[in-house]
Amino acid sequence: MIFAAGFGTRMRHLTQDRPKPMVEVCGAPLIDHAVAQAQTLPAMKTVVNLHYKPDVLLAHLAGQNVETILETPDILDTGGGLRNALPVLQRDTVMTLNSDAVWGGSNPLSLLAKAWDPARMDALLMCVPQHNAIGHQGGGNFVVDAQGRATRGCGLIYGGAQIIKTDMLTTIREKVFSLNVLWDLMIAKNSLYAMEYDGKWCDVGHPEGVALAEDMLSARNV
Repeated sequence: MIFAAGFGTRMRHLTQDRPKPMVEVCGAPLIDHAVAQAQTLPAMKTVVNLHYKPDVLLAHLAGQNVETILETPDILDTGGGLRNALPVLQRDTVMTLNSDAVWGGSNPLSLLAKAWDPARMDALLMCVPQHNAIGHQGGGNFVVDAQGRATRGCGLIYGGAQIIKTDMLTTIREKVFSLNVLWDLMIAKNSLYAMEYDGKWCDVGHPEGVALAEDMLSARNV
């Protein structure tokens, strides 16, 4: 699932006439960068959630072999959005990907798939060391022990890609909620895991992020 429903508040001068996933980096909308990551994996259904200016994304995604789901009348945040998409995803374990970040190395979803161990993990997060996080505003999110278990702390930055089991979503009573609520339940079970990304990563959720991401991708291709 690709999260694409947000308002893009921090990028208001770029998102007045389009949703944030349609902001371009290196000549392609952010949503295209995310879809390309997802569709390199075999037999992977790709679902995109929509809310703000959905018609723009609907028109752009037509013919791209993705399914869309509209959050209406309210936007549901990441946790509520994932739960809302379950009838379309039709899986009890899914990958999710934020559309407002650009990855400068290996495909994070492929790396997650190789490391996934459902016997131990309820979720596996792709996290970025702070020295590889370009344009990130703020500290880290998680610290990871020698076995890969994640807890809260100012260490690694969550990059916006994960594999996650969805069964615990039914235990959350709120309609609108962040995936942080689900992760905290998993931390209590010692079943939240994280791994370090092997390349650069850029946060494009703010205006300066576009130029930073383009510089990062240009340097990678030199």
